[in-house]
This record gives sequence, C-alpha cells and structure tokens, in this order.
Amino acid sequence: MTDEDEPGSTPRRTSAWMILAVVAAALLVCCCSAAVGLLISWSAGLFHNPT
Repeated sequence: MTDEDEPGSTPRRTSAWMILAVVAAALLVCCCSAAVGLLISWSAGLFHNPT
C-alpha cells in the first residue's frame, strides 16, 4: 500500500492546498481587475450624472 492509497495522505492534502491557492489567486486577480475597471470608468466620467 502506498501513501497515495491512504485517505489522509500528504500528497492528496498538498494537492488540495494547491487547488485552494490557485482558486484564491484567480479570485484575487478577478477582483483586482474589476476594481481597476471600475476606477477607470469612474475617472472617465461614466458614473457621473449627465448635465
């Protein structure tokens, strides 16, 4: 029986942490790009009331 066959083995736990890290990084990139887009739109005057 190898380490990979055991339910609580270290390689499986490491891959789960790696997946969580990738998901967290993707969410961070998406949120930052959305914030930058909103900032550019606001600075361009797209959110101001038309006069």
